[in-house]
Parts: sequence; structure tokens; C-alpha cells
Amino acid sequence: MTQGSARKHLQLHCGDCPIRHRAICAYCSNDELSRLDSIKSYRSYVPGDTIVWSGEKLPFLGSMVSGVATLSSTLADGRRQMVGLLLPSDFLGRPGRGTAAYDVVAATEVTICAFQKDALERMIHDSPNLGNRLLEMTLDELDSAREWMLLLGRKTAREKIASLFVIMARRDAALHQDSPHDGLVFPLHITREAMADYLGLTIETVSRQISALRREKVIDLADARTVRVPKFEALLDEAGDDADGGVID
Repeated sequence: MTQGSARKHLQLHCGDCPIRHRAICAYCSNDELSRLDSIKSYRSYVPGDTIVWSGEKLPFLGSMVSGVATLSSTLADGRRQMVGLLLPSDFLGRPGRGTAAYDVVAATEVTICAFQKDALERMIHDSPNLGNRLLEMTLDELDSAREWMLLLGRKTAREKIASLFVIMARRDAALHQDSPHDGLVFPLHITREAMADYLGLTIETVSRQISALRREKVIDLADARTVRVPKFEALLDEAGDDADGGVID
């Protein structure tokens, strides 16, 4: 499925948006929000839908309102590598870039707040609020990429799993304008197969390490897709990070 066949059904005012405080529009004035309202629409995807293929023209720029999408790259011999995740409030696309750099596929049900590309680019040029927020998000993404290089290159399988849980826990807490704490519960949006692909592990290793973390009460699984963290500092220890925030959110 391409982005052209995405379902459009949601209508939401910018001021009521659940990701408003973390999205590209976080610093916008009421007038700017009204302008954004006039150039946006919502696109929904089901798991497995391709939002855009690498090299394909992306006619919109957008913010992830809900759900998780994967960013993947395909090598010349057909091998695929997942290189990132798009979580709620993350930005899809790049102003000034004509085509997508990666395949973007919905891992769960996804809703995107899609802005008309040309109109949003003009607003970014005219609005310091949008431009400053986009710069902040870009620098955060760079920090996250550097942290991920460490995770993939130096961390053990157990540390990789724990680090992914830390990232998801922090992001979910931030979306609720909270900070990570003991007893935090967050949704595990991706399958163990996707986790294995993302972390460079086998599915068996992912399952084994999750079971070990659960057995040692570092995490608790209310169900297959819901994680509870009894003591957040214990999860940080397993990730090889310190309590001051060694993992970028």
C-alpha cells in the first residue's frame, strides 16, 4: 500500500492534539496554529501498510499522532535493515528534500497529521517558532542516532533489549507530560520479530532476554504488548545507563 491509498477520517483541532507539546507545532502561536489547521489532514494506516518507499516522492510532511512506523533501508543484494522507529510526535519527511530517504512502514495502526509540503515549507521559512522547534527535533534525532550507534556496536543483547524499553518508557512518559518513575506502564508497540530486526538479534535471543528481565522482576508484562517497570533505576542499570539519563529520548 502506498501513501496514496491511506485512509482519511480523523478530524482534530491543533489545540486538542495529544502530541501538541512535543510536535513541530509545540511553540506555535494561536495564529500559527490556525494556519496549520488550514493546511493539514489526517492519514491513517494499518500494520504493514507502506507509508512511503525510499526514493519515492512524499507529497506531505507530517507528525506521528499515534502508533509506530519503522524506517528501513534495502541493500543492493536485497537485504533489509531497520534503521529507526517513528514514535508519536516524531516528524516524517524533511523540508527541502524531494524524496524519502527510507522505506516507512506502519508497524501498528498509525495516524499522521499530514501538512501540505509546499505550504509548510513556506511557514517554516516565515515562522521562527516552527523553525526553532524543527532545529531542536533535528538535533534530538542526531543525539538519538549517536546513542543508537553505541547500542548496536557495544552493548550486549540484554543491554540492547533494556535500552529499547528505556527509550519507549521515556517517550511514553513525555507524551503524557510526565517523567519516568517506578511503576510506569507503557505499550510495547512492536513485535519481537521487529525488535530483533531493529536490534540486530535473533527472535530467540529477544524472547530469551525478555523472559530473563521478567523473571528477575526488572519488568512485568501485563500482556504481550504492555510493559510495567517496577523500578525504573533497575531497568536503567540493565541498559548500561545511569539514572541521569544515558539514553536519549
